Amino acid sequence: MVVDTEKSTAAKTALRQALAACGGNTKDKTVIAAIENLQSLNPTIAPTHSGSLMDSEWLLISAPNFPQGEQLADGRYSYTLGRLAFNMFQPTKLKVVIDRVFQPVFLLGNGEQRTHDIVVEFTTIDESAPQLSGIICNQGICQPVSDTVLQVQFTGGILKPQSTTKMDDWKAVFGEQGKSKKTNWQDSLMSGFLKLMFGLVPPQTMNPETGEVSFVMNRSPKGRLEILYLGQ
Repeated sequence: MVVDTEKSTAAKTALRQALAACGGNTKDKTVIAAIENLQSLNPTIAPTHSGSLMDSEWLLISAPNFPQGEQLADGRYSYTLGRLAFNMFQPTKLKVVIDRVFQPVFLLGNGEQRTHDIVVEFTTIDESAPQLSGIICNQGICQPVSDTVLQVQFTGGILKPQSTTKMDDWKAVFGEQGKSKKTNWQDSLMSGFLKLMFGLVPPQTMNPETGEVSFVMNRSPKGRLEILYLGQ
């Protein structure tokens, strides 16, 4: 397909402007129209098989789609820690703000299977805790099921500090992993359901040197991701 560079550049700019105007809401009518326009200019016939274009560290420019978020006055989104990773990391009710989300997609050396990690950089904003910067990496893999659709599944997650300069504070806030916490019946029911259905193995201990904790998902559900546009 012949690429009209001028049109595609204008379409990308229009999409970025539409997202900025509505706080990153991908369900906004203007954003949907901009996406459809860009999609019509897609130069890549089989994007899921175009590794040289797909492999990169992708930055999210739309609003995060984790559940029950709140947009703050500065445009960033606030969540509880639990909402970012299947309620696996303690303290689940700790308030954090997302600084950025990026997604490394790279070949794993197993056919066309690639990483599909969702990496969330956050800062705590809870009055009950010191301000700390951390990373949650929801680990995943993906592979083509058609020329335009990827099958995606998540395999586990990692919580770690962005730096080790406040390790004592980090351990004080996040050090008690795997211990039973008082929750309401809805949260307890959901936690039990997730563990049963997805084979979730909660984190048990923290690496004392790196401050890292992790969980495993043994029976991950499989989802699908359609690539609407892929080009340089």
